[in-house]
Amino acid sequence: MKSLFFYGTLRHVPLLSIVLGRPADLIEMRAASLADHAVHWADGQAFPMIVEGGDGAEGVVVSGLRDEDVARLNFYEGGFDYALKPVTVDTSVGAIATEVYFPEPGSWPQGDLWSLEAWSERWGEMSCYAAQEVMGYFGQKSAGEVADLFPMIRARATAKVNAKARNLAHSPSGFGAQDARVHNVNRPYVKYFALDEYDLTFRRYDGGQSEMVNRAVFLATDAMIVLPYDPVRDRVLLVEQFRPGPLARGDERPWQLEPIAGRVDAGETPEKTAHREAQEEAGIELRELHDVAHCYASPGCSTEYYDIYIGIADLPDGSDGVSGLESEAEDIRSYLFGFEDLMEMVDTMQAVNAPLVLAALWLARHRDRLRNAA
Repeated sequence: MKSLFFYGTLRHVPLLSIVLGRPADLIEMRAASLADHAVHWADGQAFPMIVEGGDGAEGVVVSGLRDEDVARLNFYEGGFDYALKPVTVDTSVGAIATEVYFPEPGSWPQGDLWSLEAWSERWGEMSCYAAQEVMGYFGQKSAGEVADLFPMIRARATAKVNAKARNLAHSPSGFGAQDARVHNVNRPYVKYFALDEYDLTFRRYDGGQSEMVNRAVFLATDAMIVLPYDPVRDRVLLVEQFRPGPLARGDERPWQLEPIAGRVDAGETPEKTAHREAQEEAGIELRELHDVAHCYASPGCSTEYYDIYIGIADLPDGSDGVSGLESEAEDIRSYLFGFEDLMEMVDTMQAVNAPLVLAALWLARHRDRLRNAA
């Protein structure tokens, strides 16, 4: 048995419980402090780091940790370049010799003093969802492999938070998640995306329960989609890029015209994503956003959820071109289309991207209002 001192996110008991794999009431802990140290944000990151010097680092010391507990903790912390170091902490029962996870020197620049309360409010729920996925790989993948997956893990966790935060869906039956029972989940594939297979039963409209069914679900993230519109010039900007989905279907035209789109990353709102992606994909500024729809792309087989907007922008001649992030292998060409040309593509079925069609039809309905306000 050994003890460890936690000064950062693992002071958040729900997170610690997930990492250790047991209920909070079975975790032996007490308040502790490490003298001559301080806890700061890792600058630009969603987690803290401990540094020498300061008025003391407050935290908890967790005792009675078994070898498996330490292995789970090392697995969780290993992806963040943290390693154990012996220290002595002060507690209400005296000094205790223990260990603490220190970041590798030079891993991150030091930010402001860290606050558990501020972190919990902004990142706590997402971090718990992310930890559930991370710890699901314990014994299956290395900490390094999980670190490579972590941006998408956090984005999927963010989608789970968003699913609870904003849900206006109308269900006449009144059925809810409590009316479906998941018996088993298997994940045969995970890389950039993931695929889960569910064995489940669900409530039937006749009051009974369905037979056991197996359903495969493609695990994506929330996606922001924005159609830039210039109400003064009455034109839109569309982007074209290679898409593997049409290619896999056998489509002879896998380069697709579509609105600007991107993944909603951890710590972002869809609105923030819209402004970021408009810069990255087309080099334009959006002045304001109008909600078009918040909806699932294909709920029968995918978690992907769309936040769709019209983005008001200045689109003069010459605002089209080629852009995209080299780090994401993006090669994106933007084009300007007059409103009537856009609707001609919709009416003649040349617009084959569903969010584009949806945004265009919304724009047709609200165009006069937007132009009158310009």
